[in-house]
Amino acid sequence: MRFTSEQRLDDGILEREFTLGDIPGTLWTPDSASASAPVPLILMSHNNGLPKADPRLRARARSTAACGYAVVTIDAAGCGDRPHTAAAEQARADLRRAMQAGEPADRIDEIFEALIGPLVENAVPDWLTTLDAALDQPGIGGPVGYTSWTALGIRLATVEPRIKAAGFFAGGYVPRARREEARQLTIPLLMLLQWDDRGNPRERALDLFDAFGSEEKTLHANLGGHVGTPWFELEDGNRFFGRHLK
Repeated sequence: MRFTSEQRLDDGILEREFTLGDIPGTLWTPDSASASAPVPLILMSHNNGLPKADPRLRARARSTAACGYAVVTIDAAGCGDRPHTAAAEQARADLRRAMQAGEPADRIDEIFEALIGPLVENAVPDWLTTLDAALDQPGIGGPVGYTSWTALGIRLATVEPRIKAAGFFAGGYVPRARREEARQLTIPLLMLLQWDDRGNPRERALDLFDAFGSEEKTLHANLGGHVGTPWFELEDGNRFFGRHLK
């Protein structure tokens, strides 16, 4: 992990940009982190295609770090500012047109699988590499949590036993393989659902929540569209991680 810049923010959080091979990322650590008192780590992804510099993600990361966690995010393969394939860009355009036109669900599923399936599979190795590198940093220890993009989180939590709790932003459109894997998850889960999210049908999100194999799983539903998640859910999410990572 090669740090390319760092700054100490007003709230005492140390924000460092880094590269890990060809993976660009950002690491936030609280001033309480030390070699003698390492803090838990939270992997904070973004929804497919958004850059790691997205203002909403950065605000969430700083707030979470202020609660005593190290937080890391990256632009995984095919996401953010990293190169996008022509096939992925075409699938994004097709998906937008299909949803705006109100095409049948099976057609939207077909396009979605072509876009999200490969994005998740390609992103997982980069996130596992990042997890290893972050845990090697002084002042950062386990356990590990994950928050944000549901499809990626299901896959990561299935293959990485160091992830002990996860917070998912509800996505009704989750690839078929991930929906099957959801049954294997047994870690504590907190799932957020925006009731009026036109891009993520609530019925599918509810079915996905029901499919998770975890004995401790919580669903928070709020009125509003995709980007209307209330800010207090971040505070509730930090309390959720506090119960399971500290």
